[in-house]
Amino acid sequence: MNRITAMRALGPPPFSLTPLHHLRIFVSPWFRTLSPSPPPPPPPPPPPPLTKVLYFHSSSRPVAKITSMAGAAAEHVTGNWFSVPDLRLRDHRFNVPLDYSLNDLTSPKISVFAREVVAVGKEEVDLPFLLYLQGGPGFECMRPAEAGGWISKACEEYRVILMDQRGTGLSTPLTPTSMSQFKSAEKLANYLRYFRADNIVNDAEFIRRRVVPESRPWTVLGQSYGGFCAVTYLSFAPQGLKQVLLTGGIPPIGNGCTADAVYRACFEQIVQQNRKYYQRFPQDILIVQEVVKYLAESEGGGVPLPSGGILTPRGLQLLGLCLGSSTGIERLHYMFERVWDPILVPGSPKRISYYFLNAYEKWLDFDTNPLYALMHESIYCQGAPSSWSAHRIRAENEGQFDATIAIKEGRPVLFTGEMVFPWMFDEIHALKPFKDAAHLLAEEKNWPPLYDDSTLNNNKVPVAAAVYYEDMYVNFKLVMETASRIGGIRLWITNEYMHSGLRDGGGQVLDHLLAMLKGKKPLF
Repeated sequence: MNRITAMRALGPPPFSLTPLHHLRIFVSPWFRTLSPSPPPPPPPPPPPPLTKVLYFHSSSRPVAKITSMAGAAAEHVTGNWFSVPDLRLRDHRFNVPLDYSLNDLTSPKISVFAREVVAVGKEEVDLPFLLYLQGGPGFECMRPAEAGGWISKACEEYRVILMDQRGTGLSTPLTPTSMSQFKSAEKLANYLRYFRADNIVNDAEFIRRRVVPESRPWTVLGQSYGGFCAVTYLSFAPQGLKQVLLTGGIPPIGNGCTADAVYRACFEQIVQQNRKYYQRFPQDILIVQEVVKYLAESEGGGVPLPSGGILTPRGLQLLGLCLGSSTGIERLHYMFERVWDPILVPGSPKRISYYFLNAYEKWLDFDTNPLYALMHESIYCQGAPSSWSAHRIRAENEGQFDATIAIKEGRPVLFTGEMVFPWMFDEIHALKPFKDAAHLLAEEKNWPPLYDDSTLNNNKVPVAAAVYYEDMYVNFKLVMETASRIGGIRLWITNEYMHSGLRDGGGQVLDHLLAMLKGKKPLF
């Protein structure tokens, strides 16, 4: 996550408008008055390009639209309402600066997408706003297909904004094909510097000032990495926040790069999750060992993947990424159930099934969300490089995590967790073109700050956080260190849920956090 560059860009907008939810804006044509006689003089030259803003009220819930008379991209475009069962939704697109530290006229622009969600019948009700920040980095926001879970609970009292963080979903998505437009690794790496938490918060403030009536503060709900972004929000733009809800998302906030501390702590929990997996499914010990042996003995040290990459023993271990979710252990077991092709013709060689290889690639999502791999370690950096932290910390634990050594010693093969390694940019086809850019990002020293310790210590914004005791992704000990430095934060510590508790708990997790801030839960 990045610090917001002194939050210069988060000052008031260049001009003040009536609350945008109560307006629609169009551009009027230019007219000339015709004289009867004598013939009129030549018309004056056309006026210089400008943005002309006119307003009219609509019978439906009004929306702001700004259109440039010179044909420039609209600053904010709003779509029509549409329905899914029990919900009403509409889309918003914003034309925002890539670099908020530059003058608005000089910064390149990108598009940021957000979807507004309300309960049916509440389209025109004056509801408070709740911004949801998705986990990641590099993953788009949820797409509601029907009411249910936490979003139904939120829509009881809020107008929910689901924002695709920049670079994801419909927010100028950074995909293998779109990033291929950059002709050098240096240009791509420089571009990616603007896709951390500091600018995600800048985008959120840009949106708030344009969709919330009177630019009132809103509630932010941050899940996982979205919670990291919310703490950045608390650090540099607390004036935009009414309250903050965190679910599995309290970051380490030390100076420099905290990635080493994160991975050292997380390796301990990863070992524990591996133990749980093999205790639940002890038959998988031999299956996984057999797969590792097959891969190690294959030509080139692995087998080809459908996309063109290669599956190696260390690549197989990446499947441990799922072990921290509520159903991850079961999903991994069911995947290994179909790892081998059946022998239909006697004497045919044993082969890993296409089903398994295809499922492996879909599981990791790097073909659709490469930003996760490119930016993952940078979320822990403030003024210092990560220098491939997970790779270095794994080397400290190589005796435990080397798959081939585990087989020779007759031990279960341990899976790794939420970690990105440099060799992935050699073995995963979708990541290969970005290997050089990944190395540049890993050695980048000038990452701006992401948190302000003084502001957090003196925080006045109500904050409630769900802290999952056995969280594999966001370590409990590091969470407690940070929580002690955020003024007024209230914690709900539980082992009833895993990291995916917000999704798994229906509306219960959100309901519990809201009750804490409303005084419905005891302080101690």
